[in-house]
Amino acid sequence: MPLPDSISQGSTLKTMKRNRFLSLILSALILSLTSCGDKTANTDNDEDGGTFTGEFIPCEHYFFADAEKDPNRESFTGASSGDDAESRGAASGESKGTIGMTCMNLNNPFFQLIAQEMEKAAKAAGYTLKAMDGKGDAALQNTQIDEFITQKCDAIFLNPADSRATGSGVRAAHAEGIPVFTFDIQMEDPEVQKLVTYHVGSDNYQGGRLAGESMMKATGGSGKIGIINLPEANSCKKRVDGFKDYLRENNSTLEIVSELNGKGDRVKGAEVAADMLTAHGDLVGIFGINDPCALGAWASVKEAGKLEQITIIGFDGSPDGKIGVFEKKLYDTPMQFPGQMATKTVEAFLKYAAGDDL
Repeated sequence: MPLPDSISQGSTLKTMKRNRFLSLILSALILSLTSCGDKTANTDNDEDGGTFTGEFIPCEHYFFADAEKDPNRESFTGASSGDDAESRGAASGESKGTIGMTCMNLNNPFFQLIAQEMEKAAKAAGYTLKAMDGKGDAALQNTQIDEFITQKCDAIFLNPADSRATGSGVRAAHAEGIPVFTFDIQMEDPEVQKLVTYHVGSDNYQGGRLAGESMMKATGGSGKIGIINLPEANSCKKRVDGFKDYLRENNSTLEIVSELNGKGDRVKGAEVAADMLTAHGDLVGIFGINDPCALGAWASVKEAGKLEQITIIGFDGSPDGKIGVFEKKLYDTPMQFPGQMATKTVEAFLKYAAGDDL
């Protein structure tokens, strides 16, 4: 930027002023750059333009080589059975209060782990966690939030089945003065985002880019591919966006010929994968927005006798997904960190309850 003539020309004194002025500009620029680089740091605005307070946790690749040396691999077997998190809740002894939690699907091992870790962290702080299964139904989740309000819960932890439709529940809780903390999936409406106290989630866009990178590597970057998506979930839309952007930015000739909604479910994932294979028998790859969808797709690909032809990429790094990578059903499952997501959500609530800044 050119400086005014009164500063850029003249005496030695004016030159010194000019140098000081430039130094201040440079310092401010450096400060602004160093404050923008941390994806996990708190921020005031999210990438969609809404008000946002929270943090994103970067994802990591999980390949066969990672599965081979994973010290926890043996413990993954049977991970999807789990116990019923919804049946737990009341901790023994006196409780400081109750936190209501509802997530999209407690049959998913990913959310089972989050519920378990949230309960553990809440209990350690003297609170009771009441976990409810939203069963992929936004209307049911809004009803559950109403129940939490009636029960005068101290906070609500929400993983929305639908990023927009659960907005009415958030508004109702806010109207009653109950803080809402979202995890994994953000609310989509910027006005509703302003009512959320704090959000903790994965960097889903970055994770989607990892999936795109793996798809290009496994397929050689050419051929027809399909995507099993979940457009109701903001996080899953970002995964798909990151996946597509990586392909485009790296001049991939992969052609996305089918995008179908697998509802985040293994059975539905298998169904839509079968539909893809019927319409496009020459597919070379399928990206599933979570591990259940990807593993469902694998079952259909196996049924069609095309395991040697089609590469499947999952997402989550769930216990079942990691087993799938080790058994070479999945090429990669960009890994989230649900344990961190759970504990950071509880920590944010405890800070809020103590009156500390978030």
